[in-house]
Amino acid sequence: MFIDFLYDLRERGLRVGSHEALQLARAVALGLHDSRLDGFYEVARALCVHREQDLDAFDRAFAHTFRGVTDDALSLTEEMLRWLDDEKPGRDLTEEEKEVLRSLDLDEVRKLLRERLAEQRERHDGGSKWVGTGGASPFGRGGKGERGLRIGGGPRGGRGALAMAEERRFRALRSDVTLDTRQISTALRALRAFARTGAEEELDINGTIDATAKNAGELEIRLRAPRKPDLRVLLLLDVGGSMDPYADACERLFSAAKRATHFKELRTLYFHNCVYGRLYESHHLSRSELVTDLLQKCDPTWRLIVVGDALMSPWELQASGSRWGGDESGSSGLAWLVALREHFVHSAWLNPEPEVAWQGTAAVIRRAFPMYRLSLDGLTAAVADLMKGGARR
Repeated sequence: MFIDFLYDLRERGLRVGSHEALQLARAVALGLHDSRLDGFYEVARALCVHREQDLDAFDRAFAHTFRGVTDDALSLTEEMLRWLDDEKPGRDLTEEEKEVLRSLDLDEVRKLLRERLAEQRERHDGGSKWVGTGGASPFGRGGKGERGLRIGGGPRGGRGALAMAEERRFRALRSDVTLDTRQISTALRALRAFARTGAEEELDINGTIDATAKNAGELEIRLRAPRKPDLRVLLLLDVGGSMDPYADACERLFSAAKRATHFKELRTLYFHNCVYGRLYESHHLSRSELVTDLLQKCDPTWRLIVVGDALMSPWELQASGSRWGGDESGSSGLAWLVALREHFVHSAWLNPEPEVAWQGTAAVIRRAFPMYRLSLDGLTAAVADLMKGGARR
């Protein structure tokens, strides 16, 4: 089981090998786990998890190895918890219903819960049998029973290692889920470049040592210009329509980018569905700027980041800017996207939709732009590509 657990971790993408296996075996031999499964869970997590986004995968592997809980079972659990999050108002219980609930002990409640979970196929509210909300069954949420099992939400008491693993407290940290502001800020730190500009007022330690050594040991001070951020970023955000469900994710990206101190300059502009010769200073699509003027102000060394789901009617890619209040050149939206891509040496498109949905117009735009998922893994890969650059398509 110990070896199976390590292989399960590797299959889920955790970077564990012989070093982690030997350290874990030594920790167990020294009794650091205190001869408890809870202790083994904590020791193994400390030794085998090197990135916070792997914590959820560790929990899933632990639950699978030591309880046989499959990923399918976890997905069903999440579906039921979504039902229970939408609580319905509870009803008053009859004296007979209260008496039945008072007569059940914990083992009986757990046995009944296992039976109901094996049979239940849909959400239920207000009843006395199924797992649901606002009812008289001894398990669910929002009911008025004096005894029973509350499923999900609310304060939690002491839990064993298996319960903690199945609880999956770290699923929000996974690398394939929507980013929070802190994760975005961490990923954006790799998007930086520095140059030494200005007056020579900073002590050059290495230069001073070299010059002193060459001067037979007589001290010779060398100064240099301070290192300052030298990276300019152009952020284009798709707003409205199909992007409304991702407004929070875009707002977090915008917030993290605005707070970044390692950019020499950051410009944020907006568009809807596609770029039609104009970009806008406000998410209300007001105060526009011609793309041609923008390209004159932003030289090819700027890093271009476009955020959008790339979903629209196919004819919208071929529509000219004039019919959308854009320029009068008659160029299509796709032509403007290609112009942006060809102007900037470094560019990336962040798509909040899962990769399986990158069909139709998204597939067309993907041929013009390097496209990445708006997740921690995707943003990390996009930043790496923006820093190393590549041949224009």
